Amino acid sequence: MIRWTIRVFVALGMVACGYVWQSSACPFCTSVSQTLRQEIATMDAVAIAEATNESTRDEVTGQVQFKVVAVLKGNDLVKADEMVTAVYYGSVEPGRRFMLSGADPKDLQWACLPLNEVSEKYLHDITKLPDDELERLKFYQGYLQHPEGMLNRDAYDEFAVTPYPVVQALKPFMDHAQLVSWIKEEGMPADRKRLYLTMLGVCGDEKDLPMLEEMLQSTQPSTRGGLDALIACYLMLGGENALPKIDELFLKNAKAPYADTYAAIMAIRFHGTEGTKIPRSALVNSLHYVLERKDLADLVIPDLARWGDWSQIDRLVQLFMEAEKDNNWIRVPVVNYLRACPKPEAEQAIKKLKEIDPESVKRASSVFSIPVPQPAVTPSTSSGRNRDSKQDAISLFPGRSTARIAQNDAMNAAAALFPRTEHAFALTRGLKTPTIEPVLSMNPLVVASVPAIAFVSIVLSLYFVLSGGGRRSDLAV
Repeated sequence: MIRWTIRVFVALGMVACGYVWQSSACPFCTSVSQTLRQEIATMDAVAIAEATNESTRDEVTGQVQFKVVAVLKGNDLVKADEMVTAVYYGSVEPGRRFMLSGADPKDLQWACLPLNEVSEKYLHDITKLPDDELERLKFYQGYLQHPEGMLNRDAYDEFAVTPYPVVQALKPFMDHAQLVSWIKEEGMPADRKRLYLTMLGVCGDEKDLPMLEEMLQSTQPSTRGGLDALIACYLMLGGENALPKIDELFLKNAKAPYADTYAAIMAIRFHGTEGTKIPRSALVNSLHYVLERKDLADLVIPDLARWGDWSQIDRLVQLFMEAEKDNNWIRVPVVNYLRACPKPEAEQAIKKLKEIDPESVKRASSVFSIPVPQPAVTPSTSSGRNRDSKQDAISLFPGRSTARIAQNDAMNAAAALFPRTEHAFALTRGLKTPTIEPVLSMNPLVVASVPAIAFVSIVLSLYFVLSGGGRRSDLAV
């Protein structure tokens, strides 16, 4: 029951965030918010302004007048020394400075972000950064553990949205000793530890393996925070020779908690899709161990299909036939694996399984697109990826729009984790053949969910703006 409940929440989270995944480039990082650089890029005007003796708040509207000190963007819309009005409920003592972000050139509406000397300098600096992503990372690396919370979060978010090959290119400029110190630091948040482990996987070597192995075997939750990135780092530095330890601890081990095994699967999935250190032939052999755990086997079957491992036809047919009421969700992934398999015995197996459970075969064929095998990543293709990876996605899924790819990936992942919602997901997908179509031209379930999510996001955004939350909480209000 506990595992089923976990799958419910993970699945719903995947569906709700399916489109966000596409924008987060660091393999184990999650962008917390839009970065300051991104915010500036989306605004019509950005300025530094300060409160004056006349900056009193209108108790009815909450409006405060600020004097513009410098214009960072939109010189044609606002000028230095100009007085502008914005809604702000924090402290506005004379001399206090703010970043004002304005949208709608016809009637600029300003959002306020309080600044101090350090954050104001940081803001000026990022407006002068070059377009080169590597040069930007060099700058943000120096702020990852800055004492100013707003700055270190912004730096982390910049790493989170930067393509992994660019993080790899940062290797000559990484401070190995500093990364190790941060990883060992007691109380380091899991999201930060994930980033630092990802970076250690880039700049570390075999001398780091004893430390990583000790962390893997620790029973302290704080030590094993960010387990997926920890395992990925261990495999990156240890290569194929490190796989047996991961198999022993998380994949073969039937007593390993669901979350731990899933973290190991995610790490192996990263190495199979982004990494070049370990051949896929070795990675799929590790995933084969999960097939022996009937309650988890459905998690890896799509990976075997995507990576073109057709050695498990007989084993998967057996899993289909042995499936009982409490794990019959495995049947649809099995059918999809067989649908993708080019071997003639796969087609014969589908006919056999259709006699046993025609409904599962029908659902797989009418709801889910056929998994498309992905070419292995080579060092040359890895280093050549662009920021948004749209071309990579389109080359792997010809004839499918990027939006449809995002939707399919989210729904497939959610259905794999929470298969009892297959009928609900079927309503949102309507896929029989790969087609290009707007994501929202599907059915009432999806159409209704989007405004619901948008409404919650707007309410939370208004709360943070009006209460001086988010980044504003880092500074005295």
